[in-house]
Amino acid sequence: MSTETENRPEQRPRAIFSNADFPMLKTAVAHYARTCEDPAEATRYANLLHRLGRAG
Repeated sequence: MSTETENRPEQRPRAIFSNADFPMLKTAVAHYARTCEDPAEATRYANLLHRLGRAG
């Protein structure tokens, strides 16, 4: 027995962020990393900023 979903071609999952979102995200994260007073948290945000730079 075949279902309707078995007959459809497999689709790629939709992206969560567009390429245009990355510069805005990098700006926001960079601002927070500079103004954060907790050094450990600032380091985590700096690492996130680095990963965002590689992604977009």
